[in-house]
Amino acid sequence: MKNKYWLLIIISALVAGCELEQLPLATASKESVFGSEKGLELYAYSFYNMLPSGSGVHRTDCISDYAARRDAPSFLVQGSYTPTSTDITNESAYASVAFGGDANWGWSSLRNINYFIVNCSDPALTANIPSDVRRHYLGLAKFFRAWFYYEKVKRYGDVPWISKPLDVTDPDLTKGRDPRALVMDSVLADLNYACQNIKTTSESTRSLVTKYVAYAFKSRVCLFEGTYRKYHTELNLTASANSWLTEASNAAKTVMDESGFKLYTGAGTNLSYRRIFTNAAPVADEIMMANIMDLSLSVLHNANWIYTSSTTGIRFNFIRTFINTYLKIDGTPFTDTPGYETMLFKDEVKARDMRLQQTIRMGDYKRLNAGVLVPTPPSFAYSYTGYQPIKWSLDDVYYDTRDLNINSVCLFRFGEVLLNYAEAKAELGTLTDEDWANTIGKLRARAGIIGGLTTKPTVVDTYLTAKYFPGIADPSLLEIRRERGIELCMEGFRFYDIMRWKRGELLTMEWNGMYVPELVTPMDLNEDGKLDVAFYQGSIPDPKVSGVTYINVSATSGGKPNPQRLKNDTSGELTWMNTIPRYWEDKMYYYPIPEADRLMNTNLAQNPGW
Repeated sequence: MKNKYWLLIIISALVAGCELEQLPLATASKESVFGSEKGLELYAYSFYNMLPSGSGVHRTDCISDYAARRDAPSFLVQGSYTPTSTDITNESAYASVAFGGDANWGWSSLRNINYFIVNCSDPALTANIPSDVRRHYLGLAKFFRAWFYYEKVKRYGDVPWISKPLDVTDPDLTKGRDPRALVMDSVLADLNYACQNIKTTSESTRSLVTKYVAYAFKSRVCLFEGTYRKYHTELNLTASANSWLTEASNAAKTVMDESGFKLYTGAGTNLSYRRIFTNAAPVADEIMMANIMDLSLSVLHNANWIYTSSTTGIRFNFIRTFINTYLKIDGTPFTDTPGYETMLFKDEVKARDMRLQQTIRMGDYKRLNAGVLVPTPPSFAYSYTGYQPIKWSLDDVYYDTRDLNINSVCLFRFGEVLLNYAEAKAELGTLTDEDWANTIGKLRARAGIIGGLTTKPTVVDTYLTAKYFPGIADPSLLEIRRERGIELCMEGFRFYDIMRWKRGELLTMEWNGMYVPELVTPMDLNEDGKLDVAFYQGSIPDPKVSGVTYINVSATSGGKPNPQRLKNDTSGELTWMNTIPRYWEDKMYYYPIPEADRLMNTNLAQNPGW
């Protein structure tokens, strides 16, 4: 798509829109755009500006239950987030990269799409274009309108449904919010149209929307809405939950049966999973659509910089509670192992689901430095917990500064579709052993797990119910949720998975790290014969051991409470930022509508509690 980059810029400028409450701008001649297939094609490229950037995808899980970070998100600190606050994702400049150009209450992308739909539907303008071609481009436009509204409903719940470009005299410029059911029924209608009319079934660059990308997106949206209605009983929409879940399973099954995509396994159980996230070109077996980097156009992302720098970004680390959910290689829960609570880092990471070694620094992980592969344990100049991510970063230190990453970033992949199908079927109560084997079984087999691949589980893992999902008694559903967390971590799903499952309390989970048996004694984290880190109280030990990073876990540091402690004071799990409590209340299942927008449109009611 890079050869059309300049055309996208031109079309974007020609059809630039406005905010819902502002005066529309003039557009290009309708005849010059809508009178030919090429005009429709060029216009349609402007829709892709709505998609998240590469950095937007890998950074979107900055607020999630499994992420310890430099600071507590303002959204979770009582009194710090209000309708007049900066957008929560914008706290680290995430809004523009994670949500395209319409973060918060922005509406310009919608006007752009609606302008296209109205004019592409006008037979007087499109008389020379074959009807199937016209429907194809209408399908693309409706795909992106569904994308726009899905993001808005996830964030705000009820929103105004606008299906036409507005002029300055239109009363809908200041309309109120429409009911969620109306909006989401309209989203589903758009997705159905897209699935039925987008002609492209295969696209080699993996950068454009195809029919099967539309089906994959439909499975994502319908799973979200079905589970949201099921667990958020306050909406009084539970009666329609199963119809949405059925739509989700059917859409996912279409992709599974017809698309030709499959899980990538070409690099073996120890490399295949991570290669999906580190290849420059999208891995064609599994990646359905990706954000592709281009060095010549300076289209790059910053995963290495973000996940190695001690001074840039939020210093994302996984917490130990989540790491404990990775199964052992035989398919049994790690937390069934006697003494797991006090296992050292070097031991707890062994003989586990092989996605673990492809997600964090551990074991024999190495990085390329000046042409030499060097064993690389977790860096406590970066990490607060010991569980430092590598999923999106490249193994060459060259990429560690600024935005240099050339690896493509997936937007849709077959692995997610399998999870959508399994979860929808489990929620419906119709998941079979065959379904399990074809979804969760295949995902776990790629990760090297050798047990429990062909039949549904029959025993509840009490660790999952105690730590994550106390209200879930179905062993299959618990395991599917475990699998979703592990398989899709750092891909931008976790926050809204928690929202739809109505488990917002998980965002207040303690930020815990690896087990430290005693003070002062250095630890070799990757068993390469070199000591890596030691923890102390009071003064740094003298003499220090060369090459060891020393971390102060005293009660105070610099006259203030120390955010880095050991749970039992002189031993135990690392803890981080217990000094700043995070809180949750149910109003936070929706964001507040920004007060500035409500001042411009007084018909916009605020979300309850805000």
